[in-house]
Amino acid sequence: MEKMLISGVAKDTHVARISLLGLPDEPGIAFQAFSRLASKNINVDIILQSIGRDGTKDISFTVAEDCCEEANELMQEFVSSVGGKGVALEKAVAKVSIVGAGMETHAGVAAKMFEALYGAHINIRMISTSEIKISVLINEEDADKAVSAIHAMFIG
Repeated sequence: MEKMLISGVAKDTHVARISLLGLPDEPGIAFQAFSRLASKNINVDIILQSIGRDGTKDISFTVAEDCCEEANELMQEFVSSVGGKGVALEKAVAKVSIVGAGMETHAGVAAKMFEALYGAHINIRMISTSEIKISVLINEEDADKAVSAIHAMFIG
């Protein structure tokens, strides 16, 4: 049944990750950051916010590589304006996804994907899920190996 569930494996090596570090842990911070990006028509994909500690939090997200420099500049200005600690830009990353229907009703789909990556010695840096897709951010150099491992696990 699970092999029938997954309809494809995809990779995108034209992404970058931006991390906003040491932001104030208060209402409106995420809105302020992402509204600046939206005003410049910069789309974000995977978003991860850390648990607030000591009055601060970190937010990481991915953008298309072709707009990462503009996004980085906007976020440098934003982080400085709210008293954050800094911004980190990483370009050597890739997004690998499995796509299929009904993933939320089948237990273990994500675990199998993560098992395939573990078996290939690939570290997961970020995770995003939806009803039809599970995506992970990994090192770009591992993208082809990840696609092969995941394909072998689900499709054979």
